[in-house]
Amino acid sequence: MNKSTASASDTLLPDAAGSPALKRGLGFATMIAICIGVVVVQGSMVSALQGIGFGGAGFLAAAVVAFLLAQCNALSFAELSLMFPRAGGTLGSYTEAALGPFPAIVAVYAGYVVVAMFGLSAELLLVDAVIGQLFPGMVPEMVVPLGILGVLTLLNILGTDVFARLQNVFTFAMVAALLLVGLTAVTGSANPAPAELPGAVQWSWDGILDGSFLGLVALAMWLLVGVEFICPLIGEVRNPERNVPRAMMLSLCLIFAIFLLFCWGASRYLTLDTLTTSPLPYLDYVDAVFGKAGLIVATVMAVTATCSTVNTVLASVPRMLHGMALNGQSFPQLKRLHPRFNTPWVAILFMAAIIALPFLLLGIDSIIPLLIAASTSWLLAYIIAHLDVIVLRRRQPDLARPFRTPFYPLPQLLGILGMGYVALNNSPSPEMTQTVYSLTGVVLLIVGAIAALWVKLVMKRGLFQPEMPRG
Repeated sequence: MNKSTASASDTLLPDAAGSPALKRGLGFATMIAICIGVVVVQGSMVSALQGIGFGGAGFLAAAVVAFLLAQCNALSFAELSLMFPRAGGTLGSYTEAALGPFPAIVAVYAGYVVVAMFGLSAELLLVDAVIGQLFPGMVPEMVVPLGILGVLTLLNILGTDVFARLQNVFTFAMVAALLLVGLTAVTGSANPAPAELPGAVQWSWDGILDGSFLGLVALAMWLLVGVEFICPLIGEVRNPERNVPRAMMLSLCLIFAIFLLFCWGASRYLTLDTLTTSPLPYLDYVDAVFGKAGLIVATVMAVTATCSTVNTVLASVPRMLHGMALNGQSFPQLKRLHPRFNTPWVAILFMAAIIALPFLLLGIDSIIPLLIAASTSWLLAYIIAHLDVIVLRRRQPDLARPFRTPFYPLPQLLGILGMGYVALNNSPSPEMTQTVYSLTGVVLLIVGAIAALWVKLVMKRGLFQPEMPRG
């Protein structure tokens, strides 16, 4: 990240409530690193390899559909975040202006706080499993994941300059490792791919021609969700009107290309059985390509992917909570900024605590259904964002829009239908469907009840009474 002590882009701007200012110090390269870093995680690596095993060419077609839906999501978030740049860049602010405080609170907590709680716990459990498998008996359980969480929590409290430097390093190392594995596998420059691979990936067009590939869109979607995590940092972004939409859309293109290469290489070395049944297929992938020398590459992939995601979430979600607190949508303690570093330190500590809780209480076997259930809540957030754009276009047609969605309302309508389809087909097996929907229902019921009580008793407003953000 470039720094200039005299740059106008580094000036301090007050937030919506006149609180201490946030520094505009995030450049375009760091924004790309943030977007890629929160999307490319161990879970998405596993999903990509499982998907190519389940569907072959059909999964690639599903990935194209998921890519188009992800671009629709990015367009809606770009329009919304730039309409309310001083409102914290949160979905809660956009939704309160469009649909009222109740859906605003539900959208943020169900779509981001709950997802971060379970998603990052899963990432930490995966790191623990990888470290235990690669270096058996050398490191006590839970020490490395908790160390990662603690260090990144502290560094995020120190400010976005520290965060940005870390994010650039994490993302560069992670992308370099993924590209190294993919390119080496495709070229066969380390260990040549087997001439005959029993049970190899089938590149048949049948799944595309008969439409069955649509059943894999849900799995492919997990490779491309999360780039909107840049929006809560909009108050600290240089030239946001130009850089926020470009960063989200370009990063999706880069992520799509990286995963295509990664999957193509895997299809040359791994059998269908390994791709679809191994709990950590990327470890089998690296071992097949590099042999024992691949331990270093596998460790870099696992640790940097988790560090990058934890780092981004600890920078983004606390700022969502900070923005909600400024608007009276959440506990007032969450709007506190550090007196020296101007970071939402209470919100950062809160997020670190709720991420650590499931990690300490749950085992890796129980994470998958919890993660899928929480991810369904994430899709709800995308649907609400698309609805926000449509409603605000009607109710506030004269409001300044530095970025306007091309071909409106087609991306929003496609996004709503696509997210609805993915939510209805998010379970990888019929046996897990009931568990997934039960957990999702419980999460949404709890969040909805708390949100309704907060709006009525604390905010003393109508559940669906819109109000424009202050400032």
